[in-house]
Amino acid sequence: MARTKTAFFCTDCGNETLRWQGQCPACGAWNTLVEEPTARTRTERTRGTQSHATSSAPPVRLRDVEPGDTTRWPTGISEFDFVLGGGVVPGSVVLVGGEPGIGKSTLLLQVAARLQHAGRGALYVSGEESAAQVRMRADRLAEPAGEVTFLGETELETVLARAVELGPAALFVDSIQTVYSPALDGAPGSVGQVRECAARLQRFAKEAGVAVFLVGHVTKGGAVAGPKTLEHIVDTVLYFEDAAGLDHRLLRATKNRFGSVDELGVFRMTAEGLVVVGNPSEIFLAERRAGTSGGAVVATLEGSRPLLVEIQALCTGASYGAAQRVATGFDRQRLAMLLAVLERRAGLKLAQADVFLNVVGGVRIAETAGDLAVAAAVGSSALDRPLPADAIFLGELGLGGEVRAVGQVERRLAEAARMGFRRAFLPERSVPRTPPDGLQPIPVRDLEGLLRGALQ
Repeated sequence: MARTKTAFFCTDCGNETLRWQGQCPACGAWNTLVEEPTARTRTERTRGTQSHATSSAPPVRLRDVEPGDTTRWPTGISEFDFVLGGGVVPGSVVLVGGEPGIGKSTLLLQVAARLQHAGRGALYVSGEESAAQVRMRADRLAEPAGEVTFLGETELETVLARAVELGPAALFVDSIQTVYSPALDGAPGSVGQVRECAARLQRFAKEAGVAVFLVGHVTKGGAVAGPKTLEHIVDTVLYFEDAAGLDHRLLRATKNRFGSVDELGVFRMTAEGLVVVGNPSEIFLAERRAGTSGGAVVATLEGSRPLLVEIQALCTGASYGAAQRVATGFDRQRLAMLLAVLERRAGLKLAQADVFLNVVGGVRIAETAGDLAVAAAVGSSALDRPLPADAIFLGELGLGGEVRAVGQVERRLAEAARMGFRRAFLPERSVPRTPPDGLQPIPVRDLEGLLRGALQ
């Protein structure tokens, strides 16, 4: 009997080292190395690799490969299909991450019910809840989930055997941190178990053509618990998060081999499960107050979707020695840069003022097209003059105070016109030849022109 060996694994990237170190030599993270038994000895690993290599399929030319069925399976949940890129891809592996209680299990149970109703068998495996507990959730859903097959199991070999026996079109595993393989050393949820179980589920999905959905809990840092290689194994990574403590949920795609990334889906949590929000812009602008200084609307892009959100700014005298710079949903360093440009190029006195910036609805703005809206909101609050209620602001600000062009202006303006906005302050180079009906583009060259035209 071979003696069990131990090694140290990084919980962030999964790198293996022979001794403990304060910093992972692969990813550079600190205090992430944990000691775990290795799965097998090097001799057994080599022997297993050789036997697997001899039984693998022979290499073929691509022109001789028969094209597979690339038809997606629509679930009928429009926001979920939109984030995936049009529906579920057969044989794909989707990882859904999020904090406990956010609604991951509810969402996937609704997806399983829709697929089952469409004639595609769904097998829901849970290692965290019993059949009675899942039945309670299924009874309150609007979707009829009674026909979904349930399996309460955590051993991977049993799960795969039941999946082969039942032949479902989709396999749901809730959660990957509870699944384990007795062939591997280590407790469920350990780095080795999570990595190997996910890899075997991925091989099963590709060989059987079954769509596999994995639920993954997140750490305090917001990443999926387990090695970073878990996200490399799967085809799609979705993050489920709440919208600033409201009853809305945001579904983001951070990786998608079969669609675009950074797509955003919006849901509302109700007593009957998650309900699709068909018009997210209306939700984020629902409580907007006209005539109040410090509020500006920007048409940002979340993936390929234009989304109207309000940016609120509040400038007040510093209560302590050092002025505060607080930003929610916006990069704090970029805010500091924009404040410096406003002070130097527009003459606003902000060095001794506390500046608070908030993007309403829990949305994060990462693109530079929101610079003009941030500058307009800060200028409006500093001068205590409200901005036009029917105007949106688009553009990137340079260090010289110039307003630079942004992309996909036509789609942004079309969304603004659909929501009833009548004016758009944007760079001269971004003014479209044929603007949407009812919306007037107002070209802006620099920061002074913005404040002069918007704060009359």
